[in-house]
Amino acid sequence: MKAFRPGFLAAILGMGVGFSALPAVADNHLMTVFKNPSCGCCTAWAQEMEKIGYQVKIVNLEDMSLLKRQAGVPEQLEGCHTAVLGDYILEGHVPVQALNKLLQEQPDIRGISTPGMPAGSLGMGYDADAKYTVYAFYKDAAQRPTPFYQAGE
Repeated sequence: MKAFRPGFLAAILGMGVGFSALPAVADNHLMTVFKNPSCGCCTAWAQEMEKIGYQVKIVNLEDMSLLKRQAGVPEQLEGCHTAVLGDYILEGHVPVQALNKLLQEQPDIRGISTPGMPAGSLGMGYDADAKYTVYAFYKDAAQRPTPFYQAGE
């Protein structure tokens, strides 16, 4: 996997600065969601983020593969959209509970992912009892992803 190139994501965000200079999580609740323009479940997830207080900027991209590689999302953890919140990447239909855990613990990771499109996940016909795993992935691509949060338990 290629190393993360800070200028790539910054260019897409139109900020002209490196990844580490993105807004801090605590400073404001700006979340940028990259998604395919025709994806309704991604839009539903972004709307849920707005409902809980995030200012969401949506960037529509036809091809998400380069963005995911540059953000350091392991291929096996890819979801249908990629969000940036401060220094973290949120991949796929991450539930609010996992997001809250991430922000409370502030671990030294690249981000968290809900791989694929699990039925019952946020944006996919939300069901609080739906069981699926949210994984942490790391800045060091050689480090294996680990379970971060178990939904439905």
